[in-house]
Amino acid sequence: MPIATTNPATGETLRTFAPISSEQVEAAISRSSHAFRQLRDTTVEERGDWLNRAAALLEAERDDVARLVTTEMGKTYAAARAEVAVCVNACRFYATKAPAFLADEPADAAGVGAARAFVRYQPLGPVLAVMPWNFPLWQVLRFAAPALMAGNTGLLKHASNVPQSALYLEDLFRRAGFPPGAFSTLLVGSDAVEAILRDPRVRAATVTGSEHAGRVIAQIAGSELKKTVLELGGSDPFVVMPSADLDRAAEVATAARCRNNGQSCIAAKRFIVHTDVFDAFAERFAARMSALRVGDPMAETTDVGPLVSEESRAEIVAQVRDAVDQGATLRCGGELPAGEGWYYPPTVVADLTPQMRMWAEEVFGPVAGLYRVSSCEEAIEVANGTAFGLGANAWTQDPAEQERFVIDLEAGNVFVNGMTTSFPELPFGGVKNSGYGRELAAVGMREFCNTKTVWVGGDGRTDSVAALAE
Repeated sequence: MPIATTNPATGETLRTFAPISSEQVEAAISRSSHAFRQLRDTTVEERGDWLNRAAALLEAERDDVARLVTTEMGKTYAAARAEVAVCVNACRFYATKAPAFLADEPADAAGVGAARAFVRYQPLGPVLAVMPWNFPLWQVLRFAAPALMAGNTGLLKHASNVPQSALYLEDLFRRAGFPPGAFSTLLVGSDAVEAILRDPRVRAATVTGSEHAGRVIAQIAGSELKKTVLELGGSDPFVVMPSADLDRAAEVATAARCRNNGQSCIAAKRFIVHTDVFDAFAERFAARMSALRVGDPMAETTDVGPLVSEESRAEIVAQVRDAVDQGATLRCGGELPAGEGWYYPPTVVADLTPQMRMWAEEVFGPVAGLYRVSSCEEAIEVANGTAFGLGANAWTQDPAEQERFVIDLEAGNVFVNGMTTSFPELPFGGVKNSGYGRELAAVGMREFCNTKTVWVGGDGRTDSVAALAE
């Protein structure tokens, strides 16, 4: 993929960038390593001041940044403005919470024969971030904010179709006051990632993207004994049981499936509905999906903009056609619109069977699959019947069913009677082929820290040996 800004609403390439040279990559890694030595010696309060400045700049530039995001990847302008607001909130959250997240944790000193014993969280060094196009700011900020606050530096290899968003982020942290090189954007193709990750100065990597990308980078990092956090694909279930509020469930289902034009890893994709309420829910859901307005992402009246690329749309067309050719039923949508831009209508496909691609594959667009089940047990079986395990959604007023879903759904995130999303306050990540490790909250900050055990003796005796002898 060329490094370029191509407007998905028109298909027009607006600006292209030449990849930086290997010499420029080397210089960026060198600056990052030098900046790390500076950053780790600053106080968390100093870093918090810089991150608060970044939040203020981002907030002041919200409208312009949102237009850039919409132009590069096609989400609606309203959604882009909301993404900026989430990033501002995350920066302020970590600027406020980092001192507590990074504070020394006392241990039982007497129990280990020490005068003092505690755990200290210290940064690892430069971290390579390989990030996707669907949330060009938020996916990066939720790594960068905690990583920088912990004293790490960041090297960003962003998706090749959002280069201006990537460059904006580097400039944002520079203007906020972080040392030169603390956060660097590397305009390179995927073929340059291996050499960067194998550089001994780069200490870890975080990846948000496809399962294939995660496997490749994890393999390289593993051979170098470097830490990775992987947030990969998802085919999230949305379970509706008889006791659910069907109107509210259909409303949230529509928002969950079509947010970001349907291009979100944690968007609900597989709608698993108990047979007792299947027809009632399907009717409500299809009506709401049909009512969504597809069009110019900059228009205030638009609900769903274009898909990110012609290739992405072609893949969705193929998945839906495969299902229909094998007997699935279109409840709404499914018609490829004429005209410029890579648009696809909100679509509901029912009567899916395991032979169809849509049964277990991730569909990265505004297409929902409906599955009919006859019990809570069958709902859990179908929900867990994919290789993915990122998020899961369950709708029921029955406390016993709620507990069953919390315990038995194989996912890193389970939301009951509400839309799956990510918050700075809560850990986020997946299981199975959706990856490992966590972003956000305290655990997300500590993923790229050395969790260092500190034992301090008192009077010179070998207290730790004595403690073991006892």
